[in-house]
Amino acid sequence: MRLGRGAKIALTAFATVVFTFIYVPILVVTLNSFNSDRTFGWPPPGFTTQWWNLALQAQGPRDALLVSVKAGLGATAIALVLGTLLALALSRFDFFGKHAISILVVLPIALPGIVTGIALQSVIQNLLTPVFGIGAGLFTIIVGHATFCIVLIFNNVTARLRRMGGSLEQASADLGARPFTTFRRVTFPLLRSSLLAGALLAFALSFDEIVVTTFTAGPDSQTLPIWIFNNLFRPNQAPVVNVVAVVLIIVSIVPVWLAQRLAGADAAESRI
Repeated sequence: MRLGRGAKIALTAFATVVFTFIYVPILVVTLNSFNSDRTFGWPPPGFTTQWWNLALQAQGPRDALLVSVKAGLGATAIALVLGTLLALALSRFDFFGKHAISILVVLPIALPGIVTGIALQSVIQNLLTPVFGIGAGLFTIIVGHATFCIVLIFNNVTARLRRMGGSLEQASADLGARPFTTFRRVTFPLLRSSLLAGALLAFALSFDEIVVTTFTAGPDSQTLPIWIFNNLFRPNQAPVVNVVAVVLIIVSIVPVWLAQRLAGADAAESRI
């Protein structure tokens, strides 16, 4: 379908407005992280790296960064195992309730974060803490993030399984290979790029999550987005907050970019 000249101009103008609305504030935050004026006078009277030095030396952002990395890695590890197993079960086997389970697996990514957060907080307060003695902390953050990270792994692996079909696995079984051998030598090598792309996306989503984290984090388990939110309205912390925000943006963008490259290479490979 070809677009007319007027439609192309309108579409280009609309896209320009949308991208400007999204990326100009990010650019302003980035520039302010080097702004020599603590009150962020505009245009900047000069540029400095002193705020970056302060952010690197401050204990709060460093501790929050460590918690975010631990939470992201933990949630990604759980999502890789459960998401892959669910994708294999729902793609390769037929059983009663298959479609219902598929909907339940994907549902957490569609639910508002505040609903998931309130539900998890209720479980922590009414079950985990009084029965098992597990309070809000790093463990509950990981579990909370894993609920929606599983969806990313599940979708990636399911899409890859549908593209590759089951002929290679059937051929392996016909040659006498056991199910685990078939998975190790045939299925897993074909899924590797999809698993890596899904893991990168899951880590990025977990790293910058704030809504669910607000309801599942304890006083000693502050992630980087929570630290930014808590210090956002403190004038003395404003320059450091800008630096931490830029770091958060970079750490979130890089995994998404790598996952996009892997997905593109995987799609091109499947067409060959």
